[in-house]
Amino acid sequence: MTTPDTEGAQKRESVFHRLYTGTGAFDIIGKRSRWYIALGLLVLVCIGAIGFKGFNLGIDFEGGTKISMPAVGAQGPIETDAVQSAFSDAIGHPAETVQVVGAGGNQSIQVRSSSLTVDQVIEVKQEIFNQTQPLDGTGKPSQQVISDSAVSGTWGEEITTQALLALGVFLVLVTIFLAFYFERWMAVAALVALLHDVVVTAGIYSLVGFEVTPSTVIGLLTILGFSLYDTVVVFDKVKENTRGLLSMTRRTYPEAANLAVNQTLMRSINTSVIALLPVLGLLVVGAGLLGVGVLRDLALVQMVGMIAGVISSIYLATPLLVDLKMRESKYRSHAKKVEQRRAKSAAREAGEDVPEEPKRPVTAGATRQQPAARPAGKAARPSGKRRR
Repeated sequence: MTTPDTEGAQKRESVFHRLYTGTGAFDIIGKRSRWYIALGLLVLVCIGAIGFKGFNLGIDFEGGTKISMPAVGAQGPIETDAVQSAFSDAIGHPAETVQVVGAGGNQSIQVRSSSLTVDQVIEVKQEIFNQTQPLDGTGKPSQQVISDSAVSGTWGEEITTQALLALGVFLVLVTIFLAFYFERWMAVAALVALLHDVVVTAGIYSLVGFEVTPSTVIGLLTILGFSLYDTVVVFDKVKENTRGLLSMTRRTYPEAANLAVNQTLMRSINTSVIALLPVLGLLVVGAGLLGVGVLRDLALVQMVGMIAGVISSIYLATPLLVDLKMRESKYRSHAKKVEQRRAKSAAREAGEDVPEEPKRPVTAGATRQQPAARPAGKAARPSGKRRR
């Protein structure tokens, strides 16, 4: 939070200079109500999407049959409509999804449908070959390049169960660590930010219709560590800035926390950019050029989760920590003392008469004052026995 005596200097500084120096010029904590509203609306939208739209579960979760083939045939590139038409002619109903993955010479067409019998698979592959004539590695039409695989939904359910169990254990261990290393309110704020990242990542997947695969679940677990790391970095700086705060009247707890966020803001941005570069590499090279669906699913969830983690550590975790701390009376009383000191300083600068604070009375245990000096001419009575 900014103070009146620093607003003028901060306005003259450039945004990049303030971002680099981290002098507390960005009033993130003071404007926390607007961040709560924005992030709250985002979470509500994501929860609504999950509840009403649901997820585009992959074949590993629902079970079914997947057919893959090259995207080039004897007549040139194979259109997905032709594959869908061949599937419908063989089975009598369209496939669930027919999509092209990869790029260039690595392009392939993947067909996903409900579980098919062995005879149905043979009939579908024959019909697709008759209508598309896919080419093999030698440039000749071949039915052998059309592959199929059957997946049971039980395996996907086991993966989901194990992932939820791992998530629960992770949250319990994180809570214990944060409560002992920092304090209880920091643990609460970090967990809220962590849940925010999970909900937002899952909601965005539901909104855009990304296919949820076991790779997606694994990627979701990996982003939890990144989100927690960024929050711990900020909290560690908050802990450093607020050490011995109650014995001073220089700044309030919200101002010290805001300074910590500013001091770690550049580090959070640099860390996020560096971490996102290999993820973008996985997304562009692995999914776009090589056509590897596993890399695509892993890269998408990591990219969304990392961005959500950075946002929550800056705009949610620390502001929430400030609100939780300010519920304690000692921090509210300290904030009032800081404001009173600043009001008196401003009055003195304006030339107003400010009454001096009364001196504190000497309490028990304080240093005793020295006795007053004896008047001249009176000698001290010698020590010894009293005369009778």
